[in-house]
Amino acid sequence: MLNPVSRPALPEAGSFKRDQAAVQTAGNEEAQKAAANSRESQKAQLGAQIMQASMDVSISSGNNSLALLYRSAIDSINEHLAPALGPNAIQNAMSQDNSPEATADRILSMSTGFYEAYAAQRPNDDPEEVLRDFVDVIRGGFEKGYKEAVNILQGLGVMGEGSFVAEEIGKTFTLVQQGYDDFLESMLARLQPADIEAPEEPVDA
Repeated sequence: MLNPVSRPALPEAGSFKRDQAAVQTAGNEEAQKAAANSRESQKAQLGAQIMQASMDVSISSGNNSLALLYRSAIDSINEHLAPALGPNAIQNAMSQDNSPEATADRILSMSTGFYEAYAAQRPNDDPEEVLRDFVDVIRGGFEKGYKEAVNILQGLGVMGEGSFVAEEIGKTFTLVQQGYDDFLESMLARLQPADIEAPEEPVDA
């Protein structure tokens, strides 16, 4: 009697669909990984471009994002001062201390330090008008640089609401604006003429 021809076992009902679903799931995971890698690659390329444009200033961490703000603000203030004082009026300088306070201090000291040179370009103008114009110029330069830095950081996805970077950048902005207000108030006080003491009236004998 002939042995029956052996046949390959047929897959259980539904197993093909399960296998197909598993393959599809694996494919989706691979696609998600590829998309994530693509986003990371794009982010890395953008970061590299920023670092090149910002003279190798790294913005990969919160502290260094303030270095970008500082550089962007100083470059923009330089641009605004250029018509009166020539290009690169403020030398580009970086410090390892990139706290909001230190960043604001550097921006303020380096920008307000050019007041005398700016005023010397307008010797015949009203001193108060010159002072106010100067503060408007450097304030406008700072605000422009601030917006540019924020746009770059938003592009990197590190400026979400409540993030460390957003808080540090915002604090620096507030400190610089307050510093400009204080500088203006202090210099206006210096421009006021000194009070002349009235002569004492003779005492009747």
